[in-house]
Amino acid sequence: MAGVGGSDGRQAEKLGYLGLGMMGFPMTRRLINAGHDVTVWNRSTAKAAALVEAGAKLAAHPRDVAATAGIIFMCLTDAAAVEEVVFRHDGLAAAPGAGKLVVDFSSIHPDAARSIAARLKEANGMAWIDAPVSGGSKGAEEGTLAVMAGGDAADIERARPYVLAMARRLTHMGPTGAGQTTKLCNQVIVGCAMTVLAEATRLAVNAGIDANRLPEALAGGFADSIPLQLFVPRMVQGIHSPPLGHIATMLKDLDTVVDVARDTSSPVPMSALAAQLFRLAKSARGADADALEVYKLSASQIS
Repeated sequence: MAGVGGSDGRQAEKLGYLGLGMMGFPMTRRLINAGHDVTVWNRSTAKAAALVEAGAKLAAHPRDVAATAGIIFMCLTDAAAVEEVVFRHDGLAAAPGAGKLVVDFSSIHPDAARSIAARLKEANGMAWIDAPVSGGSKGAEEGTLAVMAGGDAADIERARPYVLAMARRLTHMGPTGAGQTTKLCNQVIVGCAMTVLAEATRLAVNAGIDANRLPEALAGGFADSIPLQLFVPRMVQGIHSPPLGHIATMLKDLDTVVDVARDTSSPVPMSALAAQLFRLAKSARGADADALEVYKLSASQIS
């Protein structure tokens, strides 16, 4: 598939994508639909089948993606998964890296992002952008994600046209690690909002009013928000498939918030409480359950 030139007339770069999960799959599909030359890799090759049918090339190893692509996108579960894909014997560090750029959409600890970026640069000269996203699987499908990035400004501008095929907004927040720190701020707001909206929704149900009408009733007021409009109907109606995000992912991020807060002497009592509620939800509902199932903790009986 021929690359599509940018608005400045430059020939589009060949792209790679590692990790075809809940976020990576729809993001990669948007790149393919935009006409880009994309090589993919996933631990389970079956997940790549539909993308290959749509025009992607399938690589056997992460290093093969790096050998083919100039910009390698990645969205993985956690820092351990990122570390493995980068430094395993057939990982990104095993490929020639001069002139190559990794854009990591994973949400990991800022310290881990800085460490992995520095070690990869030393290993083969490959550059790194930490670029976690917000918007969930719905945003990935619709291309409305918000991306917050840390890294070199020139590298971010190089990646910008391709990122904006998958997202609505890309904001450069500072040096390596700044994107991850910004995502933690996002998760403070989202994680606490989920628990507060669950509390408000349960109060409405228990008090005998129609909780389905809360988004309508509160629209335009100070309580209105995208989470209110999106989360409350899903909580009330028990819509949890496909999940907007997994309980384990939100818990991981809130635990990281608490860790960074400790290192920076930042009081985060609300985030710490939200983390404990999600820890209870993980025990009650399971790690892979929809994060909005935190609402079910307040039911008289958990079923």
